[in-house]
Amino acid sequence: MLKFFKTVCGKMCRIQQLEDGCWVSAVAPTAEEISFLTEEMQLEQDFVRSSLDEEESSRIDIEDNQTFVIVDIPYQEEAEKQTDDGVSYYTLPMGIIITGKSIITICQKETALIDEFENGTIKNVQTNLKTRFLLTILLRVAIRFLLYLKQIDKLSHSVEQHLHKSMKNKELIQLLTLEKSLVYFSTSLKSNEVTLEKILRGRYIKLYEEDQDLLEDVLIEIKQAIEMSNIYSNILSGTMDAFASIISNNLNIVMKVLTSITIVMSVPTMVSSFYGMNVSGLPMPVFWVPLALSILGMAIVAIILVKKNMFS
Repeated sequence: MLKFFKTVCGKMCRIQQLEDGCWVSAVAPTAEEISFLTEEMQLEQDFVRSSLDEEESSRIDIEDNQTFVIVDIPYQEEAEKQTDDGVSYYTLPMGIIITGKSIITICQKETALIDEFENGTIKNVQTNLKTRFLLTILLRVAIRFLLYLKQIDKLSHSVEQHLHKSMKNKELIQLLTLEKSLVYFSTSLKSNEVTLEKILRGRYIKLYEEDQDLLEDVLIEIKQAIEMSNIYSNILSGTMDAFASIISNNLNIVMKVLTSITIVMSVPTMVSSFYGMNVSGLPMPVFWVPLALSILGMAIVAIILVKKNMFS
């Protein structure tokens, strides 16, 4: 879908057609919309194609007076698509193309990041100031990473509470999903950092003093997000190892209790087997004697096992 936006009187407003100084938002564009971007707007086909490639990594490029920046943005899986494995986070490439007349963003899916700009949630955004708008997008990307990292940390704590008495793999799988999300985030953040450092050198995009200050703020947020993702990943990895041992220990305790119960229950079987044999000379072959011997034997065995802490 193609949408056109322009800042009017300090507010983000949607317009009906392409204008100078506007922002073009392309989310999961159709073949016709891609043709409009490449033919009507004269965008480089490689830039558009790279923006829609899931395997594309963060980079910056310039060709025919068009500046192309592709960054990885965080994405949270929609609730209706989530499984028992828990909430899933991963990253998507988003292409940002700056031309002489407008700025274009291209992404495969609708994300909360794009919605913030389209709904006017982000204040003081000027679409005609293309470099400033680019840096504002990059800043919101870094902030969105930090937000999702905090959510992952809260989710991991919640799963840990269930793991204390768990003997199932469900919680471990949920932690594994979160750990995989942290790996995605860490890899994407590092590649984004490299791209931002290239922009900071000023060889690709001309930066004014205010723009340079904003870009430095973005780099600070990115470095903080990288540090957080590394810390959370290390903690989560250690937690999974510890709780894997706990689950195994819980299972061993259950097996120990069941084995103890089986030993106690085997006493009546042994006594009955003796009295059920076709032999002579057994003392007092009446019903209540084997019953009493069985109860006595069970009590003795149970006392021994309790002293050995076999029921706890």
